[in-house]
Amino acid sequence: MRLTDFWQRMEAHFGAGYARSWARDTRLEQLDGRTVEQALADGVETVEVWRAVWAHEKMPARER
Repeated sequence: MRLTDFWQRMEAHFGAGYARSWARDTRLEQLDGRTVEQALADGVETVEVWRAVWAHEKMPARER
């Protein structure tokens, strides 16, 4: 998944004004307690980060 696709999905779910804030502030267990921003900066693949967000938010399967 490209980074632009990742952010489009984040904005579709959280809204354009909140997606970046959520990514900066929310720690995810599936990312070893890192935030989305930290995981991406550490080189975690965007698809893996998205799957962690998807699981944390309990999104429907169609959004995976």
